[in-house]
Amino acid sequence: MLQDAVKRVDRAFDDFFRRVENREVPGYPRFRSRSRYASLTFKQYGNSFNLLPGTKGNKGTLVLTKLGHVKMIMHRPIKGTPKTAIVQRTQTGKWFVSISVEIPKEEVLSSRLPEAGEAVGIDVGLSTFAYLSTGEAIANPRFFRAEAAALARVQRKLSKAPKGSKKRTKKRKVVARVYERIGNRRKNFIEQEVCKLMKRFGLLAVEALVVRNMIRNPKLAKSIADVSWSQFFGRLQAKAEEAWRQVVRVNPAYTSQTCSACGHRQPMPLSVRVYECPHCGLVIDRDHNGSKNILVEVFIAVGRHSRVIPEAPGL
Repeated sequence: MLQDAVKRVDRAFDDFFRRVENREVPGYPRFRSRSRYASLTFKQYGNSFNLLPGTKGNKGTLVLTKLGHVKMIMHRPIKGTPKTAIVQRTQTGKWFVSISVEIPKEEVLSSRLPEAGEAVGIDVGLSTFAYLSTGEAIANPRFFRAEAAALARVQRKLSKAPKGSKKRTKKRKVVARVYERIGNRRKNFIEQEVCKLMKRFGLLAVEALVVRNMIRNPKLAKSIADVSWSQFFGRLQAKAEEAWRQVVRVNPAYTSQTCSACGHRQPMPLSVRVYECPHCGLVIDRDHNGSKNILVEVFIAVGRHSRVIPEAPGL
């Protein structure tokens, strides 16, 4: 267990000296008290941790060195050879363990999804979560906006509680539970939508958006953070690697301002949601037009990698 703690300290000092050499703000590593240390890593299966199957359903026992036997509920059966276990505590006082396993290549290949030859362009937005080049729109659930009233109510109660009191600690956990509920609903929504896309399409084209720069807009920052594009792109690429699909990021410049039929380009403010081409007469939803252009960019970029952005920093 201490191996990971030493590794974290070593990584912190490596980053510190790298920032000093690059003349950045160095930020000397800080001491982490037990209240700021929310996870423990057990790196050796059979030595530092072990798993004992239960007699009823999904119940089991996790054996941790120097801590003993801990009852747990496994949300899925363990497949493969366990390697490491990360025990983590959430802000609401819940405990989770993430177990990484090594699976033989044959089992991975046997669990592949059927091949899908259809390609799709995906244009993310705020009015709709995403618009597909097939003409389908995924509605934006706006989870944070839906919980805004409940969040304001519990935060008012927290601010009235005396500092340092047990009541304030209790109210802080109530606020954390609201944030946790928002995060869980958002994660569940993204996982479901990514799973649907993986089953249908073999090639998925998305924009290489640098979200950390876009979120600096004070008028759209809350909405951009609520829609969680970074989490969507991350899960999309991770699931694509697992399902043997291909995700390509293309340059987002002018995708919504270019006509998908004739290629005419015209400036359009964000308030205009319908694209009307004065040359060919095309009338189409702005996001649908952008998704079609994103898909076209992928096929144009085949063999010309300068047009494709495989990885965008800061997503």
